[in-house]
Amino acid sequence: MAKLENIKVLYVYSGNLWGGKEKLLLTLAQQQSLCTQMQPHFALCFEGRLATELRATGQPVHMLSEVRTRWPWKVWKSRHQLEQLLKQEKFDVVICQGCWAQAIFGPVVKDLKLPLVFWCSEVPKSQHWLEVWARQTVPDLALANSLHSLVAMPNLYPNIPCVRLYVPVVAPQIPDRAQIRSAVRAKLKTPDDAVVIIESARLEKWKGQSFLLSSLGELRDLSNWVCWIAGGAQRPFEANYLLKLQSLAQQQGIADRVHFLGQRSDVPHLLAAADIHCQPNTEPEPFGIAFIEALYAGLPVVTTAIGGGLEIIDESCGRLVEPNNGNALSQVLRSLIVAPDKRAYLGAGGPARAKQLCDPAKQMARLYELLSILKS
Repeated sequence: MAKLENIKVLYVYSGNLWGGKEKLLLTLAQQQSLCTQMQPHFALCFEGRLATELRATGQPVHMLSEVRTRWPWKVWKSRHQLEQLLKQEKFDVVICQGCWAQAIFGPVVKDLKLPLVFWCSEVPKSQHWLEVWARQTVPDLALANSLHSLVAMPNLYPNIPCVRLYVPVVAPQIPDRAQIRSAVRAKLKTPDDAVVIIESARLEKWKGQSFLLSSLGELRDLSNWVCWIAGGAQRPFEANYLLKLQSLAQQQGIADRVHFLGQRSDVPHLLAAADIHCQPNTEPEPFGIAFIEALYAGLPVVTTAIGGGLEIIDESCGRLVEPNNGNALSQVLRSLIVAPDKRAYLGAGGPARAKQLCDPAKQMARLYELLSILKS
């Protein structure tokens, strides 16, 4: 058997937020031992949680200057730094995470005639100014995080190879779930016998937090549920949205049963302490790492029948409801709150479903295979 070639990969990204794309990059760093032929490096423009956690893995992190697109000289400076880094380190492949990185740094990679990969974590629509800018630099390969994203890729790059690649997601190691469940609930002042409905996502309206709260308002007659909203405001519009959510909980008469937990680094423990995961998107989710994490945790997942949720959730592990149908969502949640056996059945199907789609060893091997073709 021929010896596999090493591939030195540079992932380029902004780094100023925390969400699915950031979790993906961290997983690629943490799980490097699953595919030692891929040597990951990371180039970021902003210090923050991502840079800190990547450094903790021991993988190389290269800091570029902060970029503000309204200040062209900052774009130029950061591009020049990337050019010097690419000449110095001799990377085999460069991967730009999303349109922002593609628009700003893709031209540098192409000028140096290095293989360029665009990893799509959004759904391309070709209307946003950032997508228009990114479209000017055509990559050699596009990776789509779902079939939903793959189908939309021609809106951005109509004539290049594009492959669906589900992202690698690691199953959390929870050695004593009962102890974690008890400790987390005690800390959050949640009764042991309460049915906890959790949503762990960025505070963006299309993630459906307001839809969830409105639907829970229809379940005031059930006394044994509590809702945890995990995710803190990272941008001004998210802070405004949080205030609206808190006001909505008051209006629905459920403010005492809804806990806004803010930004968290202990999501696996929160999931281990919850009973139902519900993220009722009002717009399509490009994929849904949060769904996979909940499935690994053994939670039934409730989401809307659009976007990536359609590819992840089936009757073995959760329920899909019609988008923006509050009555349907309330009915599904009610049926799960009152039926622990049904929750247990759906929860039991979650880990196998998550591994089938996002097993890290399988997905990283597939990524190596795709990048090897570019290197050759």
